[in-house]
Amino acid sequence: MTSTTVPSITAAKGRGEPLVMITAYDAPTARVVDKAGADMILVGDSVAMVVLGYNDTLAVTVDDMCHHISAVARTNPRALVVGDMPWMSYHVSREETVRNAAALVRAGAGCVKLEGGKKRVEAVHAILDAEIPVMGHVGLTPQSVNALGGYRVQGKDLDGARVIVDDAIALAEAGCFAIVLEAVPDGVARMVTDSVGVPTIGIGAGRHCDGQVLVWHDLLGFAPPDRQAPKFVRRYAELEIAATQALEEFVADVREGRFPSSSETYHMADQMAAGLGMYGGMTVEPSNA
Repeated sequence: MTSTTVPSITAAKGRGEPLVMITAYDAPTARVVDKAGADMILVGDSVAMVVLGYNDTLAVTVDDMCHHISAVARTNPRALVVGDMPWMSYHVSREETVRNAAALVRAGAGCVKLEGGKKRVEAVHAILDAEIPVMGHVGLTPQSVNALGGYRVQGKDLDGARVIVDDAIALAEAGCFAIVLEAVPDGVARMVTDSVGVPTIGIGAGRHCDGQVLVWHDLLGFAPPDRQAPKFVRRYAELEIAATQALEEFVADVREGRFPSSSETYHMADQMAAGLGMYGGMTVEPSNA
């Protein structure tokens, strides 16, 4: 099957079939996401929260992202691998921005994603000048959680909506091949989608985007018990419950002597057992024991 490319994602704008992006952070999850038919695999800085146990995305580094991108890329997925640029990897200087974007590409990303609107146009230009495709991200930008005062829906008033639309247009004009819209009212997402010539990928932005993205752990039911899933998450399975039940059965079987059974054990051939007889004070049992 033909691999998904940046030009093929951009060309999907207006074709009617929504794009699908799902996060993955290691080889097993990447294989499953790719087999499921997703167009893009996002190796997101959300790895900080859903895999590494942090409270927000601010703790992950470029090295962390390269580690997880490499694991995903080694599966040679058909889907386009999108690598998130972590906080402070594109905020300091043009040179550092390009160096960090290149590190993600060397790790296996087919493009990079960064957060922010007009203020990030210079960073977008710098990365594009290095021939690295860029995906934008506006609305709720988790790397700005402290400035925003929490994970809140953005663009709920007229001024906020205008900022989001203007930011998205600026990113598209700067050369971003697609733009993520996170946690914005559906009407705002529709305005953005109608205003830019590149695909919009929604997460908590309603159905009027050109595609949708969700986090693997959210849609499959892997989440800390004290974390309430966002409104926009639809859970398609409860794998944490299923996994816990399976492991509880294993624990019980081991403690009660049901595992391993004879059929799950490597046995010594009868003649070997007979030849060894007593060895080291222990009886060697034949294979039919």
